[in-house]
Amino acid sequence: MDEKPRITRLTAIVTDLQSQCITTAKSLAIKYGVSVRTIYRDIRTLENSGIPIITEEGKGYSLMEGYKLPPVMFTEDEANALITVAQMIEHNSDVSLIENYNNAITKIKSVLQYSQKEKTDLLSDRIWVRNNASANNPAKYLITIQAALTNFQLLDIAYNSLENNFTHRIVEPFAIYSTQGNWLLIAFCRLRNEFRTFRIDLIQQLSVLNDRFEPHKMTMQEYFNICKEKYMKTHDIPLS
Repeated sequence: MDEKPRITRLTAIVTDLQSQCITTAKSLAIKYGVSVRTIYRDIRTLENSGIPIITEEGKGYSLMEGYKLPPVMFTEDEANALITVAQMIEHNSDVSLIENYNNAITKIKSVLQYSQKEKTDLLSDRIWVRNNASANNPAKYLITIQAALTNFQLLDIAYNSLENNFTHRIVEPFAIYSTQGNWLLIAFCRLRNEFRTFRIDLIQQLSVLNDRFEPHKMTMQEYFNICKEKYMKTHDIPLS
């Protein structure tokens, strides 16, 4: 594991202390790829900066009871991942799990910066999960696509279709859809000059371009209505 820059590691350790009752120097050392001695130094640095860390001999470290840390700041990718999981949780059969996770997401959104809130709201509207929420085919570009979608950036993809037709496409990401065990990208394809659906696990290469596109003034439901009218069936098949 690559060692994180120290300031990043110190911030992460504070987050660990905030989220757990107690944690050990050994577990932190393994997690961040450093020596136990380095963790000892990190703990001393945090204590000297005013963080009230309690050391329990033979057990580990914890925060002083009642101490409140400033809100944790999430990266854009972390916020997007949480929103994605929220959509998947919605399809769980346990009502209590849905309710509590949604309450947690509400609290998480409360500490996001305003610019992040706008993007997470957009992603919430543009990511749909249908049928089973568990993807059978691994898709390694999901987080990258989410960021491009919320930042209105073009994607250059190398795509190998179900019919084994290999093409390069420049696409405008519109939405992400999970159905029948697959993650799908709905995007306006500049090669075909129309909206197309791509299975994300069939994308061979992907790069985010600096060029941006105009946001699509359309909701997911409006998109599905157009598909239904055009094909008289869902857009699940055929895929591009």
